Amino acid sequence: MDKDTLAKLAAPFPTDRISWRVGAMTKDQSKGIGLAYIDARDVMDRLDSVIGAEGWQCRYTHCGTATVCELGIITHNNWVWKADGSGDTDIEAEKGALSGAFKRAAVRWGIGRYLYELENVWVPLDNKRFTAEAQDRLAQQHEAHIKRLGWGGEQEGPVVANIVRFFTAVIKETVKAKSDAMEFIAKNEGVIATLPALAQKAINEALRPHMEG
Repeated sequence: MDKDTLAKLAAPFPTDRISWRVGAMTKDQSKGIGLAYIDARDVMDRLDSVIGAEGWQCRYTHCGTATVCELGIITHNNWVWKADGSGDTDIEAEKGALSGAFKRAAVRWGIGRYLYELENVWVPLDNKRFTAEAQDRLAQQHEAHIKRLGWGGEQEGPVVANIVRFFTAVIKETVKAKSDAMEFIAKNEGVIATLPALAQKAINEALRPHMEG
């Protein structure tokens, strides 16, 4: 698999797609650490948009009491598999184990891996739940983290720059008419949506001449 495809898989998710659960709490339960996670459906959408719906599959086995997901992606006409596992969750145990194992296997491919690098931040709790202030601080923490990774901010980072160069080169080589532009958008809109505004603007500018007329 080429580096551009891996970079697209590893692209951060929009902040509004990030959910948080309470980790460690202070003794009086007035503060807690926010642990970030993404929904399994967003992982599926990422795989569909980057690899294609027919380019990936998963299968499940068990190792003791743990559910193991093997996530396969086809590359160079061969299936490559990466696996990880999860135990039952407190809510909908078996369903939670399947979802957890799937998301952990996806991390092996880089999807959502950056979330594990987020710094632990203590935020206020109310009855063991995040307050509005806490949710704002956690959202800001995520935004600050992806800026440090070079995915956003006023100055586009090198990874984003490489993705934009890749997309614009593909547009120049393959998009010749409005129908080609529409097909390009349909195939790549999921990945493009994860990019910073300035990066999206550059890609749209490359498509604009083909969208007119």
